[in-house]
Amino acid sequence: MKAFVIDRYGKNQQGRIGDMPEPTLRDDDVLIDVHAAGVNLLDAKIRNGEFKLILPYQLPLMLGNDIAGTVIRTGASVGRFKPGDQVYARPDQDRIGGFAERIAIREASLALMPANVDMTEAASLPLVALTAWQALVETARLRAGQKVLIHAGSGGVGSIAIQLAKHLGATVATTTSSANVGWVRALGADVVIDYRQQDFAAELRDYDVVLNSLGNRELSHSLNVLKPGGQLISISGPPTPAFAVEQKLSWPLQQIMRLLSYRIRKQARQRNIRYDFVFMRAEGEQLSHITSLVEQGIIKPVVDKVFDFTATAEALAYVETGRARGKVVVSLR
Repeated sequence: MKAFVIDRYGKNQQGRIGDMPEPTLRDDDVLIDVHAAGVNLLDAKIRNGEFKLILPYQLPLMLGNDIAGTVIRTGASVGRFKPGDQVYARPDQDRIGGFAERIAIREASLALMPANVDMTEAASLPLVALTAWQALVETARLRAGQKVLIHAGSGGVGSIAIQLAKHLGATVATTTSSANVGWVRALGADVVIDYRQQDFAAELRDYDVVLNSLGNRELSHSLNVLKPGGQLISISGPPTPAFAVEQKLSWPLQQIMRLLSYRIRKQARQRNIRYDFVFMRAEGEQLSHITSLVEQGIIKPVVDKVFDFTATAEALAYVETGRARGKVVVSLR
């Protein structure tokens, strides 16, 4: 089958379309004919080698962390899906490869895609929607009446997190560029900080939760926004010792994670703020909840650009510019 692969890690490695072996189907797997695949900054980071110590993939490696497609066949123990079902998923982190004609995904990581969206829109959702869910619902336990700051509201995660937070009844603030102020308001943001004109840390106070997807500067300054007892959640790092234990990393790597996050954990602790690092995981049951929210019109997919499969390298380059409004998708059809 045709797939987009990298042969080695590195920022100057563009990747290529090549022939790869057909997926091996386990008893609890579902074989999927991929119609579309979401493109994430995570794909570029994996290609660049930023996760090679945490996620020891074998090369050549098929990239791709979001898919939508049609079930071809199922493993012997699969009971929830059948050939012809239209499904979507974020593959498990040790079995990525969405930029390919076919992929095998665990039944537990898969969900029926929303009936009111097409394959391209469905492929834009799993990783960012599950990230938003696991940060705001599972980790923050965000509830009505609370205040949340969502950084980079026009990005893939931010555009979905704003909609989810509003559904949960929170007051939502976000940061974005001048060109996107009106656009993120339309998504549901109550307070919009134009980072080109304003300093969010000087404008906002007494927030319950901050969801950070930016760098160390924004992470540290976010502490000024939170009230005592608040929660700072980052999806861009630095990882925590708890994350290292969850990932079953070696003792030396656990100590590296401890050192990387020491400063922000200390700063948070001094202010009676909890710091958490969320590394999103595949989860079919949560994705089914998201399906329901999409079908009710509560969450709407946000697709910026669609690239042909042959232009996957260009799609990755576009995502790396940071200018995408919502998600970028590769179409295999």
